[in-house]
Amino acid sequence: MAELTLTSGNFEEEVIKSDIPVLVDFWAPWCNPCKMMGPVVAKLAGELEGRVKVGKVNVDEEGDLAARYGVQSIPMFAYFKNGEIVAKKIGGTTIGDLKSMLV
Repeated sequence: MAELTLTSGNFEEEVIKSDIPVLVDFWAPWCNPCKMMGPVVAKLAGELEGRVKVGKVNVDEEGDLAARYGVQSIPMFAYFKNGEIVAKKIGGTTIGDLKSMLV
């Protein structure tokens, strides 16, 4: 499964009300570390299909979501379970580090 594009319009349904955990990548197209993380996030989405949703929030287009979740640096990865953030990671990282936050 490809990453979901998350917006203010679908965030509640896809993340908050999701029956499986969700990893959200807060990013922007001008952010070089975000660009470097793109293939890592895509690979992770494929590996975790059916067990964890992976979604992306473009902070330039969805500033309200970025503000709601206190995004000050990107990329920022937030892991949601039962509608709540249970783990966060800021900055470029490895697929292993992302997997390790998915507890």
